[in-house]
Amino acid sequence: MDAFAALADPVRRALLVALAAGPARVADLAASHPISRPAVSRHLRVLAEAGLVAATDAGRERHYRLQRPGLAPVTDWLEALGPPDGGPRVTAAHLDALDLEVRRTTRDRRTTGADGADDRADDRAGETA
Repeated sequence: MDAFAALADPVRRALLVALAAGPARVADLAASHPISRPAVSRHLRVLAEAGLVAATDAGRERHYRLQRPGLAPVTDWLEALGPPDGGPRVTAAHLDALDLEVRRTTRDRRTTGADGADDRADDRAGETA
């Protein structure tokens, strides 16, 4: 099974999100889903067949962990959808501009009252009185 088919199911996507935080037992993964342990095990088997998770036996328990290299086809596909120059979609300049806009808007809201009037004029009038 390929990664895209494995990721088509919302339960499997949720299991990958849980495993991104670190290895987990089937019992722990099943506790956070309204489905049975055998059903979670079947989902994990599909993820393993797709190369997205790996299992290790620890006594009577089986621990699963995320296999990030298995996500390479998905990552490659997403990168192909990116900008034609291969650059990031959101650059540092975009983030700087956003930061500037947030600061300006915050400053404007502090200086402009709810009625739209400039409170700074009132403050200056109060200083001279």
